[in-house]
Amino acid sequence: MEAPAAQPVEEAMRLNRFLARAGVASRRKADELIAAGKVRVNGEVVSEMGVAVNPGDRVEVGGRIVSLGQQVYLLLNKPGDTITTASDEKGRRTVLELVSLPEEEMSGLFPVGRLDRHTTGVLLLTNDGELAHRLTHPSYGVEKLYRVRTRAPIKPHELQQLLEGVTLDDGEARFDDAVYLNPPDLHEIGVQLHEGRNRQIRRMLEHLGHEVEELERVRYAGLTVEGVRRGKWRRLLPHEVAKLKRQVKLKT
Repeated sequence: MEAPAAQPVEEAMRLNRFLARAGVASRRKADELIAAGKVRVNGEVVSEMGVAVNPGDRVEVGGRIVSLGQQVYLLLNKPGDTITTASDEKGRRTVLELVSLPEEEMSGLFPVGRLDRHTTGVLLLTNDGELAHRLTHPSYGVEKLYRVRTRAPIKPHELQQLLEGVTLDDGEARFDDAVYLNPPDLHEIGVQLHEGRNRQIRRMLEHLGHEVEELERVRYAGLTVEGVRRGKWRRLLPHEVAKLKRQVKLKT
């Protein structure tokens, strides 16, 4: 079967930016693909950085034609017991299995960042690699708010310790902010972070001997799951996409 023609580029752009916009990879990962000789432009292998893609150029990665296509932005209210990946080698349910879209829109769709298997709440899905890369990069300081409930009460001095920082196996970690949500109940706190280390909140609390019973991301880059039931999703509105891009200094 003849491969479909790529959607033409509207203006010249660097190849790594094109690959990021097409949802192939972040710009850094795109540079690695280019350096490894896995990218062709008009049938020729490209291995130098800084190459520009022009209107009408044909771009392939690993033999597959890559086009900008339609960019998709979805907000998912992630349920528990789901894996935040596009696929899982162990056959566990992934977040993409909760989404039903035409094949052309599902292609290249991936979750932005990671929520562990049992964490619930706000999760962004997109095929916009450039936006995803910036949203997950700590230098942009994208706000993340969580509701955390622990089995034992978190004492005030422990809350202060989490704000000042604890030492984990991958370095010092601290909450940007943390407050009791329903005082005098000391089992539930609200946490603000801008970092995105693996299982950071759980590990910080485990460091102090606390078991997390519930962990929900209630806000991400200004997005909430208001009106979206657990396990359901909706498309972002144009003004929401524009706001995300402004936060990470991308043209809207």
